[in-house]
Amino acid sequence: MTQSNAAAAASEEQTIRDPKAVKIKRALLSVSDKNGLIEFAEKLSKHGVELISTGGTAKAIKEAGLEVKDISDHTGFPEMMDGRVKTLHPKVHGGILARRDNDSHTQAQKDHDIADIDMLVVNLYPFAQTVAAGADYDTCIENIDIGGPAMIRSAAKNHEFVTIITDPQDYDSVLADMDAHDGATTYTLRKKLAANAYALTATYDSNIATWFSRQDEDMPMPARISVSGTKKMDLRYGENPHQKAGLYLIDGSDRPGAARASQLQGKELSYNNINDTDAAFECVAEFEDPAVAIIKHANPCGVATGEDILEAYERALFCDPVSAFGGIIALNRTLTAPAAAKIIETFSEVIIAPDVESAALDILKDKKNVRVLTTGAMPDVTEPRRMVTRVAGGILVQSADTGTLTDEDIKVVSEREPTEEELTDMLFAFKVCKHVKSNAIVYAHNGSTYGIGAGQMNRRDSSRIAAMKMDEAGYEKPPHLVVGSDAFFPFADGLIAAAEAGVTAVIQPGGSIRDEEVIKAADDRGLAMIFTGMRHFRH
Repeated sequence: MTQSNAAAAASEEQTIRDPKAVKIKRALLSVSDKNGLIEFAEKLSKHGVELISTGGTAKAIKEAGLEVKDISDHTGFPEMMDGRVKTLHPKVHGGILARRDNDSHTQAQKDHDIADIDMLVVNLYPFAQTVAAGADYDTCIENIDIGGPAMIRSAAKNHEFVTIITDPQDYDSVLADMDAHDGATTYTLRKKLAANAYALTATYDSNIATWFSRQDEDMPMPARISVSGTKKMDLRYGENPHQKAGLYLIDGSDRPGAARASQLQGKELSYNNINDTDAAFECVAEFEDPAVAIIKHANPCGVATGEDILEAYERALFCDPVSAFGGIIALNRTLTAPAAAKIIETFSEVIIAPDVESAALDILKDKKNVRVLTTGAMPDVTEPRRMVTRVAGGILVQSADTGTLTDEDIKVVSEREPTEEELTDMLFAFKVCKHVKSNAIVYAHNGSTYGIGAGQMNRRDSSRIAAMKMDEAGYEKPPHLVVGSDAFFPFADGLIAAAEAGVTAVIQPGGSIRDEEVIKAADDRGLAMIFTGMRHFRH
């Protein structure tokens, strides 16, 4: 037996071993993503597959010198309405949906001259990319694919007989399957590809539904909601080693942050790394001046602004150097070499910034385990968006906390007016409060946190913890010291604890039934106090 005959016999034997293998005789290709298209089409042609195609896909295949039948020639019906109607035709869907083992189906095909379509290669109009590029309403509408999802769902439903390919990354595995089975594909592969196909159409429709819901400002919480994501990577484990985890990018979102950052160096990211880094970067995005946030377990242990990023880091670190060990460092400016040299003096898990100087990266490379991430931009803290939290049997959905204070929001309730310096620090402290787990207390002076109390069951304990942190840091008593509270003081004890720590001014939402008692405690101690009418709980 010759070598070629032996190969043919082996191939035939493999095909026989899989009774559900389907020989690919005819393929319909209609793709917006043309990566790898020509190479794939060439190899299909070598397998003797008849190619049918549409529009730009057909043009690209013809220009490559391959034989291809235009969809209009296949259906006997012209494309119309600017291409909106071209594949929505019985000769397309009949050829895809017909069961080859059903006599009534095959008879209908004969009666209406409908040829089998054994393979469908389709990916969809770039709707999410069009939205992300800031296109106008009409352009977004025109990028909603109709024929593509219809064909994909048809082929995926009939995967027992039809191979559906929606991702160019699957071309090689399909060709390998065909090479191994004499131009046929196996049921195992077709079933896997069908699952991928339905995930794509579900994601696609979810993106469209989400976009539509954002067009109506009077409908912040729609009757139905869907959230879709594409896996970026598997993670070693979740919060603990016995938990599985992965990082998924929300489809249709291009918000800069930990999830979409580029990793320049360091070990692989863990679930906790990503969660904490996200918290740090969102916090530091609040500030226009150069700012640094150091985060541990999703809570700030130091936040500061400065003349430059080095000064901001040094001031943030001073607030709680013990907690900062092994923490996450977020910057809202490019990481400079002087700042990098200072940062590596203390062990950090992750550094995230919009950019990193090459000289800074040279310094950091000696700390090869430190993850260095760049985002290219800062997130917009005022961007309207929905936040989703999983609970047993459901999800909680809310709009993001984009609340910012205006002059009209601020109400002085004490006998003493705050000084200009106190007011500036009050606003700084209140911004930090937004990113501290409740109950949140933040002491601040001159654009830097002096002590942070987080996650306690009562506000008095948060005040005392923040004061303890301030004492441990060894700050000299400043000429003024402010305290920010994410919610009202339900009793005067929390405010009194802050006054005992040296506070001169207080910013809080107000709204307690004991506000008068709290105001009196402030006046008795000569404190300035303002109410914001806005709460910043974070759980």
